[in-house]
Amino acid sequence: MRDYTELEKIRLAKLERLRAAGQEPYPTRAERSHTSAQALAEYAQHPPADTHTAAGAYTVAGRIKAIRVMGKSAFVHLEDGAGRLQLYFRTNDLGEERYRLFQDVFDLGDFVQASGGLFTTKTGEVTLWVKDFRMLAKAISPLPAAKEEIVDGQKRVYSAFDNPEARYRERYADLAVNAEVREIFRARARICSALRKFLDGQGFLEVETPILQPLYGGAAARPFVTHHNQLHQDLYLRISFELYLKRLLVGGLERVYEIGRDFRNEGVSFKHNPEFTQLEFYWAYADYEQVMRLTENMIAFVADEVLGTRTLTYQGQTLNLNPGWPRVPLAEGIAEFAGVDIHAHPTAAGLLRAMEAKGIHADPKSTRGKLVEKLLGDFVEPHLIQPTFIVDYPRDISPLAKARPGDDSVVERFEGYMAGFELCNAFTELNDPLDQEQRFIEMGRDYAADSEDTHPLDEDYLRAMRYGMPPNGGFGMGVDRLTMLLTDKATIREVILFPHLRSREE
Repeated sequence: MRDYTELEKIRLAKLERLRAAGQEPYPTRAERSHTSAQALAEYAQHPPADTHTAAGAYTVAGRIKAIRVMGKSAFVHLEDGAGRLQLYFRTNDLGEERYRLFQDVFDLGDFVQASGGLFTTKTGEVTLWVKDFRMLAKAISPLPAAKEEIVDGQKRVYSAFDNPEARYRERYADLAVNAEVREIFRARARICSALRKFLDGQGFLEVETPILQPLYGGAAARPFVTHHNQLHQDLYLRISFELYLKRLLVGGLERVYEIGRDFRNEGVSFKHNPEFTQLEFYWAYADYEQVMRLTENMIAFVADEVLGTRTLTYQGQTLNLNPGWPRVPLAEGIAEFAGVDIHAHPTAAGLLRAMEAKGIHADPKSTRGKLVEKLLGDFVEPHLIQPTFIVDYPRDISPLAKARPGDDSVVERFEGYMAGFELCNAFTELNDPLDQEQRFIEMGRDYAADSEDTHPLDEDYLRAMRYGMPPNGGFGMGVDRLTMLLTDKATIREVILFPHLRSREE
């Protein structure tokens, strides 16, 4: 049994006094006729002639966020999912005994139900004149309260719960005391709805594919491993939906998408969490040029739906999300920002020497594709503030993409960037089963067994391809990163309700 703080012990004693008075602090039923917003809207349409007379009947429910006692009356701010409403408690209406009970056992953070009529106070605030009330849930632990400080003669009010680590660990308390945090996740829900609305309107079918998979694939990442006891089989949490969604193209579903969770056993950063939400779609008879155009239009549509504008500010930078993003070949971007001509160095050894001549150090065991990735991430990516497509990537870091006609070393792949980080990744998808099998073999040969870049040979996927897969364009995007951009948050932890953290002991 945990040790309670002194404040918690006081509240536990109040809970017992409430029970002794014949009231259950956690009743089975609750009643509510109006949310705070509904009550205020209805009152605004039909205010009584005498604004100081209670009229109508309303029953509201929510959490107590403020109490101001003035002798035989009290004002309370009640907060629900729709907003806030002031309540007015008075001895003359409730009787001495019930009013004393309110004063004695009700605290900030308690959930209550109150009934009465609405009126307008002398200060102009619409208020519920309480005729009846009861406890719905007694809060034993006090929520973090607001703090006040004077800065340059001005009073500043801020949340006492502003330590990020504590907020992420106790997201329930964070949401309860910080209204702006609740708005982030309302915006996130609207983003997902807008993505579905756009893709549904383009004729895509939303599907669900396995999270537990006998083989992982579709991305370069280390998987989480689990075990199925009944089947005596090791399984992997998926790192991508790709190979299952493309199986559906074989089966005749020409436009498919999924929004769901992926799991990658990798490090954390401002843009990485081991568990994250991704959108992937696959589009038969399309290529990466068509997918680029669709991507521009989709992001603009989501911004219209969620923000009402295609111009937004992210971390002090103004971004324009209108379609028409620049297309920059990867080699050109690296030449401009790193000063290295990757076309002039077709081998890993030659490219490594060219990088070292520029003072750029890299792992000498890296493949040429990994060296190119390093140049992109270290030198090009930080400059990509406005929405930009980087196109045409090395084959050895894109094992599922189709080669450009006339150049087998480069594939038709793009990544979408803005605000200095990657938002999405897409290919003209490889649909030649013989070429695909060879790519899998090359990946197994060129990377160490414990490398995150190994890609297991998936015989069932190859079997599906051998039945015939239509040419297609594929796309993947982190929904968390899009939410960061549209809510102006600098870290992915702000837009994931329960981000993964180190243990408290660490």
